[in-house]
Amino acid sequence: MRIALPLYTLFLFLLSISFDHGGHRNLVSADEALIQSECHNADVPTTCIRCVKSNPRSESANKIGIAAIILSCLSHSAGVQSANMTDLAMYTFEKDAKQMLLNCATGFFEAQVDLVNATDQLMNEDYNGTNSLVKQALVREVKCRRILEDRQLTYAAMVYDMRVYEELSNAVMRIVDRF
Repeated sequence: MRIALPLYTLFLFLLSISFDHGGHRNLVSADEALIQSECHNADVPTTCIRCVKSNPRSESANKIGIAAIILSCLSHSAGVQSANMTDLAMYTFEKDAKQMLLNCATGFFEAQVDLVNATDQLMNEDYNGTNSLVKQALVREVKCRRILEDRQLTYAAMVYDMRVYEELSNAVMRIVDRF
């Protein structure tokens, strides 16, 4: 894969600043005990807590609200990753690599739709439906990551974001399982 050096450097810089899940400053005091409890039970407390505290709704969130906030983080992440894959494809000259990146972009867009629908299912108290849609969105991400890793088309920031996405997916499914 050949990428022009100045564009490559600029792109890596843009990737490093756009893959920030803690982009919102926590301006409110959240219910620490509930957030700690839910996130520790989800087995990825640091990632979970950072996501939940990034949302001002965490101050008044109950268990369902915490799950909804995590779904919001996931949906935002899927949208960012879809856009980043599309942007990366624009600067990729190898036809097969470009197509793989565009397929991943489409997969992340579809995952974002799944996650919006999962939030609707959560609010309608269809917890099995919620987890089914989260799992479907997660499968899209895992498939993309594996394909890109096999072709060595990944960058550190991209891999980090995908792993955070996986952690949050598993966290929300574990939280929802306990409803």
